[in-house]
Amino acid sequence: NTIEFAGALHATVVKQVRLKNPGKNTLAYNAAVVGRDAAGFSFPKGDTVSIPAMRQGFINVKFTVRFLHPAEAVLILVSNKVYGIDGATLVFSLKSEVKNIDPLGKIKCRSPCYEL
Repeated sequence: NTIEFAGALHATVVKQVRLKNPGKNTLAYNAAVVGRDAAGFSFPKGDTVSIPAMRQGFINVKFTVRFLHPAEAVLILVSNKVYGIDGATLVFSLKSEVKNIDPLGKIKCRSPCYEL
């Protein structure tokens, strides 16, 4: 699965990843981002999530678009044992896309176009 972070240059985009637990035991996951542009991604509400039995949990991933080239990284969710129960490791591809560039300001100047 791919999670896309699309926005204007220098915009901050937060995506919420929903995790479902269909089992009868609580699951816990530790999140990590690895890859070429991993430093640009973070977890504003922490890198761990606990999911009660038959419920769902959420983890937020934040990215600030700093460059015009698409950023790429991988989100890995590794299960912690809770009461001896281990969940499957989950992997997501993270990609960014610059949708537009808004100017920070405008400068007026006068200059001759041509001089001999």
